Amino acid sequence: MSKKNVVLGIGILIVLSMLVSAFYPSNLGSSAGEKVAVIYIEGVITGGTQPNSFVSSNCNTDAVIKQIRSAKNDPGVRAVVLRINSPGGSAPASQEITEEIIKLKTSGKPVVTSMGDTAASGAYWIASATDKIYANPGTLTGSIGVYISYTNLEELYQKIGLRPEIFKSGPHKDILSSDRQVTPEERVIIQDMVEDIYNQFVDVVAKGRNLEYEKAKSLADGRIYTGKQAKDVGLVDELGNMYAAVDEAAKLAGIKGEPQIVEYKETSPLSVLLGATGEVELGNILRKELKQQLLLNELFLMMPEYKTGS
Repeated sequence: MSKKNVVLGIGILIVLSMLVSAFYPSNLGSSAGEKVAVIYIEGVITGGTQPNSFVSSNCNTDAVIKQIRSAKNDPGVRAVVLRINSPGGSAPASQEITEEIIKLKTSGKPVVTSMGDTAASGAYWIASATDKIYANPGTLTGSIGVYISYTNLEELYQKIGLRPEIFKSGPHKDILSSDRQVTPEERVIIQDMVEDIYNQFVDVVAKGRNLEYEKAKSLADGRIYTGKQAKDVGLVDELGNMYAAVDEAAKLAGIKGEPQIVEYKETSPLSVLLGATGEVELGNILRKELKQQLLLNELFLMMPEYKTGS
């Protein structure tokens, strides 16, 4: 088998997998019944529409906001579950998503959070705005706090003979520049910013979790909680998996019987390639075929004849 044929085969599989993903929406469970939408918040939370790489994906606010608004405007969707598996990310990005969640709740549709492995920092910011939070006992959550990092490379630059020159319009325009120390005045500026965003975070948690501000602040020292610990201190409502959250969302919406689960999910190119939805049998076939092709390719690369070249 030539390397050219392997690459061509993989390329064909990519195209076929994308077509499968495009024409077969992901619906779980029964096709009958009123709908509960599942919206995924996975990876680092970032603002805008930054494209995902081939092997990894972030939670981009524009995509998530569109999904939330679609669920809000769909008369067949009675409730929404946020499936969160994220370590957090940008505070403004978390605020944007939280704002849309509040609008969704105001429209009369309950929103329930289901935490996966991790739902910390900015991800908890988002979760705290929902009607109810479910977590697994071992979920890592909390991390309620804010930080800004800075590295001073001034001495390293001196050792390697690098001397940056900066022309600036004001004394603080190059604040946090790596080529110099932060001044005492700038330390106050940065710390004030951290405290301001932190207070906004605590306020969201206090309101969302119906806690006194000082109680919420006592829990917001940056520590990470397990799901069980978070439940004990009032940051999580119940322990359970995604389907427990779906059942609760259906109950809050007054749905009788088993709801239809509709996934709103932006997939990375790799997850499309590997048939991540698991919905269509063709996707599973393509995934198996791809694994076989990659295995053959790996064995081919290990052959001495190939290593030496020709």
